[in-house]
Amino acid sequence: MTIALSRLDLMLSTFEVVKVLWVMAFGACLGSLVNVLVYRIPLGLGVVTPPSRCPSCETRLTWRENIPIFGWIFLGGRCRFCRSPVSAEYPIVEAVVALLFGATYVMLYAEGGRFLGLDLRPLMLEWGAGGFSQTWPLFVSVVVLWTCLTASLLIDARTFHIPIVLTWIPALVALVAHVGLAFHLSATQGGLTKAAPGWDWAIPTPGPHGWGWVGASIGGMLGLGVSNILLARGGITRSFADYDQWLKTHEAKEINPDPAGIETPPQHNVGSSQLPASAEPASAATSSAGGPEMWIQYPHARREMLRELIFLAPCIGLMLLGAALAIRWAGPWTHSPFSGDFPAHTVPLWLNIMCGVFMGYLIGGGVVWLWRILGSLAVGKEALGLGDVHLMAGVGACIGWIDSVLGFFAAAFVGVIWAVIGRVASGKLQRHLPFGPYLAVGTVLVWFLKQPLELLLTLVLRSPERIHLP
Repeated sequence: MTIALSRLDLMLSTFEVVKVLWVMAFGACLGSLVNVLVYRIPLGLGVVTPPSRCPSCETRLTWRENIPIFGWIFLGGRCRFCRSPVSAEYPIVEAVVALLFGATYVMLYAEGGRFLGLDLRPLMLEWGAGGFSQTWPLFVSVVVLWTCLTASLLIDARTFHIPIVLTWIPALVALVAHVGLAFHLSATQGGLTKAAPGWDWAIPTPGPHGWGWVGASIGGMLGLGVSNILLARGGITRSFADYDQWLKTHEAKEINPDPAGIETPPQHNVGSSQLPASAEPASAATSSAGGPEMWIQYPHARREMLRELIFLAPCIGLMLLGAALAIRWAGPWTHSPFSGDFPAHTVPLWLNIMCGVFMGYLIGGGVVWLWRILGSLAVGKEALGLGDVHLMAGVGACIGWIDSVLGFFAAAFVGVIWAVIGRVASGKLQRHLPFGPYLAVGTVLVWFLKQPLELLLTLVLRSPERIHLP
């Protein structure tokens, strides 16, 4: 009997490992896509066309050369046709994305909270208790976010530019995944099998009585739409619209070159999605040899922040109006001295979840934008890039505004650690990085270390009860 049970346990463990390996294989394929995005987007090339070719001999690659991770190993790190060396970055990126996919699956769906003998219950997230079959849309939104964050990290580190498409894709996937699952559960009269105590979904939501947040989130998204329409039609002016002209007329003696004589990107484009085509990034070798990069000083950053406040005015105004209208529509409200106020109508599940995604987008991006505006007004030059704003808005839409805000502050600690490593190391590790890579790493750490972070917040805030985060 003992032998039979041991064999059964071995078969079950093997089956779990096979599932994780399958997920990792899928992640490696998306890691290969990340390599394509990192190479092609900065060059303005399409993702699908032209077909993959060796950059040295221009020979079109076959499926054998495109096998994730193992293709590079089998080729010995060289092109099969011209024997030119192929960067080890390709298999490393594929392996990292594969590990992120596998770790995410294990953190959510490990059978009994254990995997390969490790007890993962102190780290696992509650909403995965329903199993992959019930929560796979949420899993997809998370791993799509990891894919886009990896691509954004690498592109931003090289070009000081975050492509805005890599921030919109996870936000749109999250909207479809979260709201679609909510519609399905509403139709079957169900809900998530388990969520964090005090919450009803995998991300923070307004709740069944949170009509004020419902109205504010819808109004805020409408306000962003109004602002973009005004921007497109010339009703308001884009910030830093005159930067290219200023750069062209700037006297050569006022530009701060690096020791190699290569102009580095302007400060206002650190992490920004508005990098001028004329600004070329410094190479890693240049950065490490010259120490901290010296940035071109654009003199009108405070003025441009006022333009961005004008852009945000419709969003803020419609948020306040939407909150007031939603609270009024949901009435009459009944007051209870023990449990608070209750509206006559509760928020439908699909609307509750949709507004949770909107809240994540608005608050996640809004906190970074507020920091950008206040910092720029204080120091007179751009404190953060708009690309960082878009990035954390996409993060908030996928995994909620709390994780996005915590990821933003965790990025500061990641930056400090990187600076310390750069002090004691040499070579490329000494290179100055924009804030985008720190944001990406900080976000991933916050998501994977959610339960330890809850304990830390409970101790720091001296809460009588443990703090639970969705």
